[in-house]
Amino acid sequence: MTLQEQFLIQVEYIKDNLDSESEYPFNLDIVKTLDMLSFHKNVTFITWENWAWKSTLIEAIAIGSWLNGEWWSKNIHFSTENTHSELHNHLRIAKWYKQPKDSYFLRAESFYNVASDIDRIAKDDKIILDWYGWKSLHHQSHWESFFSLFTQRFWWEGLYILDEPESALSIQKQLAFLVRLDDLVKENSQFVIVTHSPIILSYPKAKIYEATPEWFIERKYSELEWVNLYKDFLNNPEYMCKKLWIE
Repeated sequence: MTLQEQFLIQVEYIKDNLDSESEYPFNLDIVKTLDMLSFHKNVTFITWENWAWKSTLIEAIAIGSWLNGEWWSKNIHFSTENTHSELHNHLRIAKWYKQPKDSYFLRAESFYNVASDIDRIAKDDKIILDWYGWKSLHHQSHWESFFSLFTQRFWWEGLYILDEPESALSIQKQLAFLVRLDDLVKENSQFVIVTHSPIILSYPKAKIYEATPEWFIERKYSELEWVNLYKDFLNNPEYMCKKLWIE
């Protein structure tokens, strides 16, 4: 997929016509540090510590990209309650003129409600279960339901925005996710992924943005502070525990 053909090209935060920068969501550090992000044609990672409001930003990008703030696929719209912010109205998202053949926005915290809605639809049309491992997501373990989504539901030439896909995956399943991610990238799919996982962040055909209360900046994998913290801990867990006063 060339730059001209990638579904999302860039997002720009437009501060014109703001009623107040002191009100939610425009008072959030992550919004204040946002200027312009260019998306990688394959995978764009957004990562940070748990200091503030990642879901506010990712849902705004999703809403501005043909999707729904809670969960959306190309064939099904789903919402339990309209709680998204107005941030999407102040994002200018440059897109390719051609829409993706498939789209999906995954939020880990709303996945249970998504599974329930799929069961409701399946009462009248069981074909929908073919996209999710041929059985109810509630009848699968947590990791199975997530992995069914990645392996059965995601297709070629799709746009996929994922909020912490690692939340249900073991280390082995995260490695398997990398393989599936690469398969879909080779089939001209594009991903925007929010993650803390050093395993998922290692995917090489990607751009990584790190956010702090002071900046929103592109980083190399080796420059990420928590990746190096993981390395330090795994290389010498006894020493790290002593530093934490854990005897």
